[in-house]
Amino acid sequence: MIDPATLKLDMEPRILAALREDINGGDVSTNAVLPTAQPGTATLLAKQRGVVAGLQVFERTFQLLDPATRVTFFVDDADVVAPGDTLATVSGDLRVILSGERTALNFLQRMSGTATLAHAMVETLAGTGIRLVDTRKTTPNQRVFDKYAVRVGGAGNHRYNLSDGVLLKDNHIAAAGGITAAIQAARAYAPFVRKIEVETETLAQVREAVAAGADIIMLDNMDRSTLEAAIAEIAGRAEIEVSGNVTAASVAALRGLKIDYISSGALTHSAGILDLSLKVAPVEHEAEE
Repeated sequence: MIDPATLKLDMEPRILAALREDINGGDVSTNAVLPTAQPGTATLLAKQRGVVAGLQVFERTFQLLDPATRVTFFVDDADVVAPGDTLATVSGDLRVILSGERTALNFLQRMSGTATLAHAMVETLAGTGIRLVDTRKTTPNQRVFDKYAVRVGGAGNHRYNLSDGVLLKDNHIAAAGGITAAIQAARAYAPFVRKIEVETETLAQVREAVAAGADIIMLDNMDRSTLEAAIAEIAGRAEIEVSGNVTAASVAALRGLKIDYISSGALTHSAGILDLSLKVAPVEHEAEE
């Protein structure tokens, strides 16, 4: 469930922008076949197995065009659906349904695709105690939708944005003059309640990060033997995150590692969509005499 404030303040302006993008000069196709209001109903169907995410966004898309539009749901976010399942019905002015259809489906299909991928990867890690999290590799101006969908799929969110936490990556370290200097600067600047995470690519960097007192050490793009050596080096003195080209195909290989987190950009940049369809019920018109 999306909390009302997030839906109103963060998501709604982006839904409106997407609608304006699609209908900036009017819907000429719909206006041609329906010059006046026509009540009707459309059915939302699943064409592929997956996890649903974004139902409230789907509903809000139509209601921003016409508050009188009614959506009745037969599933909830996080439910697994199969081909042929009926997810919802949309009732109201058919002009609104036709004009909002593509935008509403774009949101719902993309969010459901992300949730489906997250769910599959989380299932792969079941029983390990490792937490799968996303990254900031999101669609520009759509992060709130991407991050929500990841949570619906059962994974967690890393930082929402740059204001959320201290993550000293390779370029920060280079700019600061090294890991120790970067951590010292972060300790002096950031509030004491903030954890400091450092990205490392070599064992030497891992040793320096441990010695400098990093709270979380990211092991980035390391091969298996280096990962194991780095974990042994850290020896519980910091939380451990593994990152670097983690996909649904590769995440299973990380199951046996004694780590806390796995971050995957693929959750949001490579998820694809869940195939869904909105079908309008045929309207019978009286024949002209």
